[in-house]
Amino acid sequence: MNYKRLGRSGLYVSQLCLGTMTYGGKGFWEVIGKLGLDAVAGQLRTAFDAGINFIDTANVYHEGESEKLLGQALAKLGTQRDDVVIATKVLGRVAKGPNNSGLSRKHILASIDASLARLGLDYVDLYQIHGYDPSTPVEEQVDALDAVVQSGKARYVGFCNLPAWFAMKALATADRAGKARFVSAQMFYTVASRDIEREIVPLAESEGLGILPWSPLAGGLLSGKTGADGKPPEGTRRAAFDFPLVDKPRAAQCVEAMRPIAKEHGVSVAQIALAYLLAKPAVTSVIIGAKTDEQLADNLAAAAVELTADELATLDRVSALPPEYPGWMLEFQGRNRYEDGMEK
Repeated sequence: MNYKRLGRSGLYVSQLCLGTMTYGGKGFWEVIGKLGLDAVAGQLRTAFDAGINFIDTANVYHEGESEKLLGQALAKLGTQRDDVVIATKVLGRVAKGPNNSGLSRKHILASIDASLARLGLDYVDLYQIHGYDPSTPVEEQVDALDAVVQSGKARYVGFCNLPAWFAMKALATADRAGKARFVSAQMFYTVASRDIEREIVPLAESEGLGILPWSPLAGGLLSGKTGADGKPPEGTRRAAFDFPLVDKPRAAQCVEAMRPIAKEHGVSVAQIALAYLLAKPAVTSVIIGAKTDEQLADNLAAAAVELTADELATLDRVSALPPEYPGWMLEFQGRNRYEDGMEK
């Protein structure tokens, strides 16, 4: 297992991060997974033995049950707090009422306390806003997140699922006011869904953000179990819960391109999909999750897979995004900036 610095921070995290969306069994999350305490503790033990030090959860997963089980499992294993990096999130609705969702100062400060109580911890290492709140001014969001850091309840802050324009607005607001700035961007990113390469990846490279891909197997579509039509088999999680949104024909093409590469390496198609993201320079840690011990072991093995330049190029070609304005214009005009012999 390799370890990478998270954004511009001094924090090092494992190149694979253990996601906890399968921990619990409440609400609509049950279709994703419903692991109990013993299974959760077993997954953590396996992940730690493989070198993972980074765990990601959220206050809304299984209506808070994911955080509770994670905290209980850490205690059961006797995990040393300094040996593990814990991330959680805030945004989603946690109860009825106008102030029990979003990113107001009230909700952020109440939510961090509730998450810490469920986790049984004094602080989390990374506190992430789970998405976009159109009702709360960016200044209030930045100020509230800074208050969480200054109180010692979180060491760093990050974001998930934001458009690049708002993420940059928040970064600029934090820089101008001398507040805690984002160190990470947790975004949907797969070989078959490379949308963030248009705006978020350039932003991350410019502003020093670590990218944390979620659902790297596109909810199971890239596991190799789908047919040539891209439709998931009956009885799978993806068949019951068709999320996240994916261009299924493109995903099917990617799976077919990965099959011979997987055969050449003697590994699963899923490992190739994970290895592709691990090879991306902007990616810090890929978030994996599993219902079974077999799935977890297979995902963990991806850390040892190194794709050749030709294999990466093959996957880049089959998964290429269609040209989009103004991206194609930037590339076209950028050619005129450099003459032969000029350093780019």
